[in-house]
Amino acid sequence: MSSSSITNPSAADETLRAQIFQRLHPRVYLERFIAENIRPDGRTFDEWRSVSCSISTADGSALVRMGDTTIVCGEPELDRPEQGFLVPNIDLPAICSPKFKPGPPTEEAQVLSDRLNEAIIASGALSLSSLCIHPGKAVWTLYVDCTCINYDGNAFDAALLAMLAALRNTTLPKATYNEETGRTTCSRQTRSPLQITRNFASTSFGVLDTSHVLSDPTAFEEPLMDVTLTVIVDDRGDLISTTESGGAILEETLLRCINRAKERALQLKG
Repeated sequence: MSSSSITNPSAADETLRAQIFQRLHPRVYLERFIAENIRPDGRTFDEWRSVSCSISTADGSALVRMGDTTIVCGEPELDRPEQGFLVPNIDLPAICSPKFKPGPPTEEAQVLSDRLNEAIIASGALSLSSLCIHPGKAVWTLYVDCTCINYDGNAFDAALLAMLAALRNTTLPKATYNEETGRTTCSRQTRSPLQITRNFASTSFGVLDTSHVLSDPTAFEEPLMDVTLTVIVDDRGDLISTTESGGAILEETLLRCINRAKERALQLKG
């Protein structure tokens, strides 16, 4: 006569098995959650992660948390070339995620920097003419540098939010150009805020199997999406731009995302 014992798996064992399955079969793992109308992090399809924005006491800086994605935007450096510029840049260092390796800027970081520049320019929120000190002689150039210190997807939305907060928190010293000496001098006492004339926000979505639209995708969800879409609107509900990648998107899906983006812009304004 023999006897045997059955040991029930512990919660830790179940968690480990789920993590292994997620790593080996990420698409199937996600689809099983989607079939239950829920996402791996517990959110519904239309649910956003929590967002917080902290303005530092340092001039021209801000920190944004979007779920577990954290972006810090540093104080702009100032220069005086022949033409005024706003130069956004985002750094995705190895410390923020195992996805990134040490070394020169990744292609993803370069693409994000270009998209951030296009978004700010397209919005017209900051008139480059307001950066002019003396026509043809001296202007300001603002280098807006963002660093991701924790990456969990949707870095574009978080970085744009951080950059706008930092720009609203930026003051420039009063500058005067001397035509006789050809030099520009800056006052240490008098400073003026940037003229930000438009409030806007970006909202990103992932589309899976043409019918499932996930708001604010995480780092796990992003590479599994068939199409990604970013919608930028201002706080009055005016559409600024849409950007999609990965394939075509149905018109009804696009309109739904635009309406969701307008709702989100109002939430972030509040």
